Amino acid sequence: MSTESTIHDSIDTAATTVGSLWPIHSFVTANPLAGFEDQPFSEAVAQAAELLGGRGYPSAETFRAALERGQIDLEVLDAELSEAGYESDPETLLNRLAEVTDATDSDSSTTPNRVDQVLTKWLSAFLDEGSAHWSMPNREAGFYTAFRGVAEHDDEIPEAAVDALAETPTETIESVLASYPEHQWEAIFEEQLAALPGWTGLVKQRADDEGAWQSAYPITLAGYLAARLALLDAVGADIAPSDGGIDPDPTAELAGAFLRAWEATYRGDLVETVATESQSLTNSDTDGRPDAQLVFCIDTRSEIIRRHLEAVGDYETHGYAGFFGIPMEYQGYDTDVSVDACPPILDPQHHVTDVPTDSETQKSHDRLSGLRETADEIVETLEANAATAYGFVETAGSGYGLALAARTLVPGRVQDLFDAAEDSVPDDHEFCDPLVHHQHTYTGDLPVGLTTEEKVEYAATAFDLMGWETFSRLVVFTGHASETTNNPYDSSLDCGACAGNPGGPNARVLAEICNDEEVRAALRDRGFEIPDDTVFLAGEHNTTTAEVDLYDSDVPESHADDLSQLRADLATTRENAAAERAESMGVDGSSGVSETERRAADWAETRPEWGLAGNAGFVIGPRELTSGVDLDGRAFLHSYDWSTDPNGEALEAILTGPMVVTQWINTQYYFSTVDNAVYGSGSKVTHNPVGNVGVYQGNGGDLMTGLPLQSLMAADDEPYHQPLRLSTVIHAPVDRVTDILADHGELAALLDNDWLSLTVVDPTQDHRAFEYEHDLEWSPVSAISEADVAESTSPAAADD
Repeated sequence: MSTESTIHDSIDTAATTVGSLWPIHSFVTANPLAGFEDQPFSEAVAQAAELLGGRGYPSAETFRAALERGQIDLEVLDAELSEAGYESDPETLLNRLAEVTDATDSDSSTTPNRVDQVLTKWLSAFLDEGSAHWSMPNREAGFYTAFRGVAEHDDEIPEAAVDALAETPTETIESVLASYPEHQWEAIFEEQLAALPGWTGLVKQRADDEGAWQSAYPITLAGYLAARLALLDAVGADIAPSDGGIDPDPTAELAGAFLRAWEATYRGDLVETVATESQSLTNSDTDGRPDAQLVFCIDTRSEIIRRHLEAVGDYETHGYAGFFGIPMEYQGYDTDVSVDACPPILDPQHHVTDVPTDSETQKSHDRLSGLRETADEIVETLEANAATAYGFVETAGSGYGLALAARTLVPGRVQDLFDAAEDSVPDDHEFCDPLVHHQHTYTGDLPVGLTTEEKVEYAATAFDLMGWETFSRLVVFTGHASETTNNPYDSSLDCGACAGNPGGPNARVLAEICNDEEVRAALRDRGFEIPDDTVFLAGEHNTTTAEVDLYDSDVPESHADDLSQLRADLATTRENAAAERAESMGVDGSSGVSETERRAADWAETRPEWGLAGNAGFVIGPRELTSGVDLDGRAFLHSYDWSTDPNGEALEAILTGPMVVTQWINTQYYFSTVDNAVYGSGSKVTHNPVGNVGVYQGNGGDLMTGLPLQSLMAADDEPYHQPLRLSTVIHAPVDRVTDILADHGELAALLDNDWLSLTVVDPTQDHRAFEYEHDLEWSPVSAISEADVAESTSPAAADD
């Protein structure tokens, strides 16, 4: 193998230990330890601690608070502690855990050294995505070449480093590593990539994505490493890899026992709910047609709105991944760039753009939005140019001062004005339709639109996965988005299934597909009896204010009464859901709507909403298993009916797609909570946005990689998010799940390595619950009836 191949292969292998980081404008939640998922959780967090310096388990204070709130069952805890060899009482053990942790905690200061200062300065200039007013020279030639060009003009870069930068990155790396044996190269690369995991993660994602920014301004890990190694060599830094020895964490085994007991307590309650309701499903009356059916994202925030909607009327709600099964690249009306509107585990397969269909409304939109954009440009100029800002404020005088004061002191009133202004500007969906029909043209490598066969397949897949057999007069596909002001992390509150973008466009595409008469005819041929009077429409759930906006311009007059009733019930639903959300943020629920609107409008509000904080469970099964049960906005809910999925294909799609994505979300919340300094992003109060790609803490250094404290903590010493690994509960025959895991080794590995747990409630085995153990083996968990109690001592059929 050539030296060049060895270098590139070693870089690729080393890079797996650093998680990808998406630009903050399209924030994608992902496991920061994704590169370690092929190892058991306990070993992974130990190795990550050595490489990245992060803690892998909750603190003693977090466990103590959970005990005090009754979130850890004492009997379960005693069993876990005994099995781990601990006999002291929990309080004594927690004190021991706290003492050892305090003694071993290292300084989490991230003060950059000389090399890091230089690199982060030029990385931020090169990777900027549209916020800089002066661009780094020669960016189109790529990072390494551009860096070589500016190096000789940067007084902070030693002359020796400038001389060491050869024509290609590989030549530079080979030169610097000449005195090190080849078997050490991979370890050197691993440690150097982990030195700035935020910037490394962004470079890695950008290089893998090959999107518009990468096409225009390419960067590679090899180019970054070449610059870094040349600088390190010039300042005489020792780049020899550490000895690789990992000192065992003396608290890991004890903390692991507390964590398992906490998770088992939560999981036990969830499994009991599902198993109990499973038994009653066989006697339930499902005849009749609900007033409307609404499909929401599986997002934990949807659990709240669904529960309250079902309480006010005869409504049927379903859970489905929020991109609605359409892996598309979407370009909105009058936007310059497209966005990937699908999970990051999928590649877009279609380009969909909004096309105006109403010229008069379009003209009104353009005129009014043009005024708004002018105002936005003025504000952007003020933010970017201090001299201009002083001149403008002096000229504008008291009027501008009053506007600033109002924005700060009475954000709710300002929001009312903004809402009025927004209402006067027609939304895109009021005069545009998504260009869904296949155009026989391409945008980049993607076909524009979808063929009829593709439309039918996406619609059929949606109904198959959710197990639909009946259809109401109104069926609403409801995407979701968040509303927030002055928040760099706003995309982290949008739809994770749409790669941190709003889900409304995907909902519109599926609704248009399902209203297509040719598609409906084909669906009837496949067994989906869609009545002629069924109308599909889209909507978008504002997760901050709990408002659902219906895109109803194409709903016929024959359905006016249905639509009017739905609107009224959604208004009541909003009041009740907003009250619950307000209470979760420590505010009187009677002011729910006004409080959530204030949080959406207040530019000083660090916590507009809780997002997915609290997530802990994932239920895959009919809604009847959880309807009427308050799951406290902590569970992802995916509709699934095992009886309509004889081959298990729908369940396979759910496990290989949505379950993987929810595990990513769960682990990011977990690690951001247990060690925010390393895996999170610290306080929003001291954030410094950089290049429209991320944030610093303070005035420089590494990009922060996870969630801010305000998304996780109710107070400095009080976590709101309970850091638990995901508990998945599936309602299906256990042998069907076993077959799927046997066919997908990567899923079985996640379970075998304890990155999440899996329990199956089997309706074909007297609704008994089986917990996944290891190597495709299961153990019975509990019994629901007296007969089951007698049987539970017998070997489970799933054990065979």
